[in-house]
Amino acid sequence: MADTEPGDVEKFGVTSILVCLAHCLCVFHPPGDMPGGIIVCGVELIRVDTKEFIYVESGHKRLDIYVAEQIPDLSRSLVQKLIGSGHVLVNGAVTHASYKLQAGDVVGVIVPAAEPTEIVAEDIPLDIVYEDDQIMVINKAKGMTVHPAPGSKHGTLVNAILAHCDDLSGIGGVERPGIVHRLDKDTSGLLVVAKTDAAHASLQMQIQERAAERRYYALVWGATKFNEAVVDAPIGRHPSDRQKMTVIKETERYTSRVAITHLKALERFDNFTLLEAKLETGRTHQIRVHCAFICHPVVGDPVYGGIKRNLPSSLSKISHKALAGLIEGLNGQALHAYSLSFDHPITGERLSFEAPMPADMQAIITWLTASDRTGKR
Repeated sequence: MADTEPGDVEKFGVTSILVCLAHCLCVFHPPGDMPGGIIVCGVELIRVDTKEFIYVESGHKRLDIYVAEQIPDLSRSLVQKLIGSGHVLVNGAVTHASYKLQAGDVVGVIVPAAEPTEIVAEDIPLDIVYEDDQIMVINKAKGMTVHPAPGSKHGTLVNAILAHCDDLSGIGGVERPGIVHRLDKDTSGLLVVAKTDAAHASLQMQIQERAAERRYYALVWGATKFNEAVVDAPIGRHPSDRQKMTVIKETERYTSRVAITHLKALERFDNFTLLEAKLETGRTHQIRVHCAFICHPVVGDPVYGGIKRNLPSSLSKISHKALAGLIEGLNGQALHAYSLSFDHPITGERLSFEAPMPADMQAIITWLTASDRTGKR
């Protein structure tokens, strides 16, 4: 990779990107003969209401867009699943999401309710940055899983949130009430939680349309040669290690999704760089995978090559031990979601929040800065 001048943007990517969409199998009961629930992609939704609309607009709007506009509590992705499972009818017949409505069309919708949660509320301290009757913004601590999963049913962010607020949005699913986006267990920083279905739908749409902005601090191995870079490389499950994600080069053979990360070098040290990472998409482990892909893994990352790295050879034995101890003390990757901006789902006001770097990560930055300034290694 060549050196870049200030203002230049390096672009990393995999050529001939083909996004392989994973199709889910939807099983459903016909609306007129339902035994009590709707099954969409294996998730049962309780049938509670039906709604009917007559299309009177002059233009020809897509069915999924129209239904999402008429029922703001439903996200467009959920509307598309309901259409695909036969629970949205046009003039009494099943059709597809891209159907262009005609004046006079009668649209019938079976409206689901979220499953009641069985997650146990737990009194766990939360760092709440902002809260109103629609949303909460939380500075998540490192080491806390966001939502329950096999093997981690307790001690999660959702358990803690339910103890603080028991009327969360349900359209995230029974295991993820209120959760709009996630952070990895050992990534700290800001995330927003929806208290109402309307807030959930709005925030989810902002993330999908890239109106919400998420920025991270990432301390990576190596002094980067770029000042700014765009990593455009699709991500999917690792073909041989299903616990890991990876950049997929053979997109025709393996399932992947478009993943784009914007990187900016904030400060360089001897064999380290502090990056700002801005997400354009939000894939699992995206920043960690992309940094490893460009040969600058996140410091302390136990999965993507951020642990067993050589410290600068110029360090004295004492300094080597001190820095190694700080890195070992991270207990995870040096990655922090420090900035979050989005439009309030009800008022439309632009909200922006920042969270300071956690102490363990700041301690490494402080040590590297002092070492560079004094030249004592």
